[in-house]
Amino acid sequence: MLLSMVEGQRFTFKKEERITGNKRISTLFARGGSFLVYPFKVVFYECECTASEPVSILISIPKKRLKRATARNRMKRLVREAYRVNKELIPSHLLLDNHRIDIAFVYVKDELSDYDKVEKSVCKSLREISNKLKDVRAKC
Repeated sequence: MLLSMVEGQRFTFKKEERITGNKRISTLFARGGSFLVYPFKVVFYECECTASEPVSILISIPKKRLKRATARNRMKRLVREAYRVNKELIPSHLLLDNHRIDIAFVYVKDELSDYDKVEKSVCKSLREISNKLKDVRAKC
């Protein structure tokens, strides 16, 4: 924590960083690219629009996978925390003005995972998205 204060970086997760609205969610799943980083299927979509936050996320833990609401809520909490701490893995120079990146984490495992596995998967997912954005920017 002391290190983050020295750098001036704050590890926050604001309400604006959450994806809301049926139209935005359906667009993400219809047009977005996806890949699997166990225990998540990751869907991401970059669109050209004005947004207060350049990156927004959606966390989906299907009832089919985890039956109990307490387990689903715990998993959501773990994913939010892993994202909050590691969101700087998408470098700011890849985030263009008037562009927004929407990311959905869909849980595909049938049982709870511990924080270490969740954090490792979220980090790997963010690095993968960063690499894909880098490739797209290199082609332009």
